[in-house]
Amino acid sequence: MEIHQVHAKQGLQWILSGFYMFRRAPLAWIFVCFTLMLIAISMSLIPLLGKFIFTLVSPVFLAGIMLGCKDMEQGKSLDMTHLFVAFKTNAVPLITIGGIYLIGQILIIGLVMLIGGSQMTDMMLYGKRVDESELMGVMSSFLTSSLIALTLSIPLMMASWFSPLLVVFDNVPPIIAMQKSFFACLRNFIPFQLYGVTLIVLTIISVMPYGAGLIILIPTIFASIYVSYKDIFLNEPIRFKNNPSEADLQKANWGDADQQPEQHEPEAKQETTTTGNKPQDKDQNDR
Repeated sequence: MEIHQVHAKQGLQWILSGFYMFRRAPLAWIFVCFTLMLIAISMSLIPLLGKFIFTLVSPVFLAGIMLGCKDMEQGKSLDMTHLFVAFKTNAVPLITIGGIYLIGQILIIGLVMLIGGSQMTDMMLYGKRVDESELMGVMSSFLTSSLIALTLSIPLMMASWFSPLLVVFDNVPPIIAMQKSFFACLRNFIPFQLYGVTLIVLTIISVMPYGAGLIILIPTIFASIYVSYKDIFLNEPIRFKNNPSEADLQKANWGDADQQPEQHEPEAKQETTTTGNKPQDKDQNDR
């Protein structure tokens, strides 16, 4: 499967097209995302294991939503059952991806605690307070370990970004899917930078009115993942079947305006003009 390198502006286009997908079925998107949030909250209430279990199965939920995006393209509807459909088809490889991601997170957290020392570990695990005399040293260790954690988390996220989609759409084994996902993000690092910065700005704006904007932003992010997959791996935009307003999407796609065909006047109009001149020629001959 070929990995295409796209233009930097596509980072914005993914978000615009993701919002377009949300706009087609806003209530369905809100219901699906709200259900997923309830599942995450419910699992987090399970002592010790809840968060680990959700991390394991989160690629399965993501793959189900991506299948819902594909169904929307084909003229079908998005509903809550899409959250669970991948459990029937690709559960094992998707949970494998979740397991690798979980192990990576545990290793990163362990490294952060090791660098931060026992004082920082006590702060993170037990909420222990630190004396003012030790605060500067703890803050310095915290900043260093945070930078290391961020540096290591980005490659892990890159490897996990497209891997559920590659498994569910292309039957790629989980390890190879994570490799392809990493190199796809690396090859399109500039579009993803623009994509990430834009999402950070939109997130800040969304949480201002009591987080109400997240109702739109979260579904848009999910849909934008599907759009970016099609753009990078299939080199094609989203296209909806039996969609009378498909022209709206084409207007949203940058660059399409430059490729619009020139409009020519219909030939019938020219024939009418020519035919209209014939009686005049006949009158001149009679004279």
